[in-house]
Amino acid sequence: MKRAGNSQYTDDSDWLVIEEPLEIRLTESTNDTKQTHNVSVTMRTPGADFDLATGFLLTEGIIRGSSDIQSIEYATDQHTGKLSKNIVIVELVPEVDLDIGKLQRNFYATSSCGICGKASLEALSSESFFEVNGDQLLIDQAALTTLPDQLASRQTAFARTGGLHAAAVFDATGRLLEVREDVGRHNAVDKLIGARCRSNDLPLWNLGILTSGRTSFEILQKARMAGCPMVAAVGAPSSLAAELAWEFDMTLVGFLRDRRFNIYAGPARISPAAP
Repeated sequence: MKRAGNSQYTDDSDWLVIEEPLEIRLTESTNDTKQTHNVSVTMRTPGADFDLATGFLLTEGIIRGSSDIQSIEYATDQHTGKLSKNIVIVELVPEVDLDIGKLQRNFYATSSCGICGKASLEALSSESFFEVNGDQLLIDQAALTTLPDQLASRQTAFARTGGLHAAAVFDATGRLLEVREDVGRHNAVDKLIGARCRSNDLPLWNLGILTSGRTSFEILQKARMAGCPMVAAVGAPSSLAAELAWEFDMTLVGFLRDRRFNIYAGPARISPAAP
């Protein structure tokens, strides 16, 4: 690469974020036969692919938890016999009643551009497996403002590339419990929720999710599906994200940076700073 500066170019090298497609396939067992469906292709940063697939399936309402998954593995190339690391196959347990049409319907219900805000909220209400529970979550302003610096210190790939989003789970003391990175902010959240699902740490009751980007309806939707009562972000929220937060008694924080933030919904879970 060439760097431009001081009216001249200099040859240099740089770190770039890896971006590759991941195809998620679902296998269901019916009447002693197995049928595989291609359900999604997303551009992602390789790594934690099984978490990403699990989180995606949970936040789309396909599975309720890790017990719904029989196995998860990379596909095998029929010609070379090698693993195809850009294709993940998730086999569901026979007891799961797969509604493949739900994925097509959810595309409209959860799109951040939206067909109708009211229809999106109604669809989410009917699809959620977990209730939002944040009755014991109370975090003070000082602890909340420490989260972005904590997140930055654990974004190892971002420090090199400057091109990754991150998502983290935090508790009421302001401690980060888990962090995931990805080129897509939605994927980072899915990886995070998927990791918690695979370790049987769902729902995310009395915990919060921190994101490094803006908060769209889809980000709030994913948190809602995991039962999470609080989402905080360094960026701005959308109007529909704020509406979703009020509808489901969630706390929404935006512009969390430079020791400041805005509360767009659910202020009762954040205690005022000491005088």
